[in-house]
Amino acid sequence: MSEIICAISTPPGMGAIAVIRLSGEGSIGLTDGVFSSPSGRKLAEASANTVHFGQIYACEELLDEVLVTIFHAPHSFTGEESVEISCHGSVYIQQRIMELLLGEGVRMAQAGEFTRRAFRNGKFDLSQAEAVADLIASSSRASHRVAMNQMRGGFTRKLALLRDKLLQFVSLIELELDFSEEDVEFANREKLYELTNEIEEKIQTLADSFRLGNAIKSGIPVAIIGETNVGKSTLLNLLLNEEKAIVSDIHGTTRDVIEDTVNMGGVTFRFIDTAGIRQTSDVIETLGIERTFRKIEQASIVLWMIDMTTSRDQIETLAVSIMPALQDKQVILLFNKADLVSEDVRTDFDTLFPELGADRLFISAKQHHNTDRLQELLVEAAAIPSIGEEDVIVTNLRHYESLNSALEAIRRVKEGLEVGITHDFLSQDIRECMFYLGEITGQISTDEILGNIFSKFCIGK
Repeated sequence: MSEIICAISTPPGMGAIAVIRLSGEGSIGLTDGVFSSPSGRKLAEASANTVHFGQIYACEELLDEVLVTIFHAPHSFTGEESVEISCHGSVYIQQRIMELLLGEGVRMAQAGEFTRRAFRNGKFDLSQAEAVADLIASSSRASHRVAMNQMRGGFTRKLALLRDKLLQFVSLIELELDFSEEDVEFANREKLYELTNEIEEKIQTLADSFRLGNAIKSGIPVAIIGETNVGKSTLLNLLLNEEKAIVSDIHGTTRDVIEDTVNMGGVTFRFIDTAGIRQTSDVIETLGIERTFRKIEQASIVLWMIDMTTSRDQIETLAVSIMPALQDKQVILLFNKADLVSEDVRTDFDTLFPELGADRLFISAKQHHNTDRLQELLVEAAAIPSIGEEDVIVTNLRHYESLNSALEAIRRVKEGLEVGITHDFLSQDIRECMFYLGEITGQISTDEILGNIFSKFCIGK
């Protein structure tokens, strides 16, 4: 019998409505101790999956009029007997109801404990449980669709098919071990080799999707680079619609990396304002510039801002240090302060760095000129494909690492088939591949892994 746990499941603070959840055998009867309906009927006598209006009292004091929803096991989120109390969003009311429940012997839920119980009770597997957290955190159309697909079991079904095929063959190979003296071959080596090729290809496809999935989940990293005082911080503040970075005429104001995310056209971008690149003897500023180049390496898109009021020679000198870092990067050249120069200067600057093959845009970050077009270019550069209901995109680092381990194991199987290694070693490598695939869904798990995963969930979920 599990303990009864409770938590406030709505965001902290004051709102119109707050929801307090309980889960565990005896939750309904315990709620009867603080709840009173106008009819006097007890919740324990009511039908499952029904909602009841009534009052909650602390001794003789009326705390609030509430709606109580009851769920009988196993037809609840956790698979256990559960209750949800919808009360008014006063912080005082929430706290008093929680005090009443704790006074009745209920325990405060730990982070992610409701979802962990759902996993433990077989309501869904581990990858689906993790998708619950991703769904809550989704901030764009794409991240919502990916999390929803995973929560509905799309990823699980793909992995289950792979494990089933491996299980069939490893069973035949291990059967051969029982007849090793008779030299009987149950598993057709040619078909097994074809299967390993197929599985390797499918695992590789899933692993390769992580780059896109991580960008969808965490935001596509966009580095804003350029010399000092070219308007990088002004542009960042404009894109984020808040004063995130200090704007000053003093060179070298930004000495560290500043990051924040914003949604544009259904895509989440993670903008990174970097330290201005120049020759300097300042130790701290030099460290900031080193970080700038590390962020360029990590970025999917680079906005190279160029101040059109500086000389072309100065820009080309700076380009010597910047250009190598931009190889194989999606670059957008932003010619800033275009409102301060003549048409001839614009024509001259437009011929800069054709080898980059970059989109180029004349803007004024200060005057907000052409910044709408910049947002359109960013969405185009992101090139997030439309995600269908059956598409599986890996967004979780733990899944990605397990897939890579499974990939190494299946490649060892292929190599073993090519050189003709013994049945027992072949079986071991196949089982290792199955082990790593099972890690993703929780078929293979430890309390340490589960504790680490669910500790990152919010309280009440």
